[in-house]
Amino acid sequence: MPKANTKSLSHLDWLVDTGKTLKTACGGKVNVLELKYTNDTAILSAWAKHFRNQYCSDNKIDALKGKLSRKEYLETIKFPSKTTAPGPSIRAGDFAEILLADYLEWRLNFWVPRLRWDMKPTANDSIKGCDVIGFHFAENGKVSASDALAIIESKASLSGKNPNRLQDAVTDSAKDDIRKAESLNYLRQRLAEQGKATEAGLVERFQSPVDQPYKEICAAAAVLSATGYNEESIQATNAANHPHHSNLKMVVVKGDDLMNLVHDLYQRAADEA
Repeated sequence: MPKANTKSLSHLDWLVDTGKTLKTACGGKVNVLELKYTNDTAILSAWAKHFRNQYCSDNKIDALKGKLSRKEYLETIKFPSKTTAPGPSIRAGDFAEILLADYLEWRLNFWVPRLRWDMKPTANDSIKGCDVIGFHFAENGKVSASDALAIIESKASLSGKNPNRLQDAVTDSAKDDIRKAESLNYLRQRLAEQGKATEAGLVERFQSPVDQPYKEICAAAAVLSATGYNEESIQATNAANHPHHSNLKMVVVKGDDLMNLVHDLYQRAADEA
């Protein structure tokens, strides 16, 4: 099974399971994680580099930037705006998706192709399709009914407001059955265009669930700043109408002052390119 990196991501050491489980209005369970980051320059710089490479790999930036400096290219072409709407909300959403993709890959041992953020037609725009897709092979790449496809619908609220973003994630997750085929086709096509025939074949394995059954994991996740984390609101979440309500995974990630962390990561990513 392909791996994006053989070493762990240090910033994931800051993402800890609180051990708390909240019960929703429909009887579902919500696992609560917390991002306990510190002002560790080495870890933040490594995280910023990893973050930058989701949008443009370091070995391609010079061929793409033209007469702009690396920083100018990233700030004006690749990264969502810090100030111009909807840039800040797009930053928050991308941050949440990338964090959840990291968690799925490095903590839960899924293969997560990173092909979502580098091909945005405009920086201040969100991307259609499933937010995070990961693949797990039970028998080292051989087809098995125990193989798993994970799809996470991600929502973020990092400004300190208190909407029930988990409910939004649950509601939009219900659409993933429709978006799955298009998203898998997109991944397979991109991998094929990159000359990665083996990886494209691994995605193809999940495009025929009737002929080649596999397990499917559906998840809804909300990433919230601590000031917007409200347990009463989270517990009001209702997934009764979700097509996979009986086994829908629900997760909340909270953390202090996350919007400033996000802006700092984008700034480091540009400054240190």
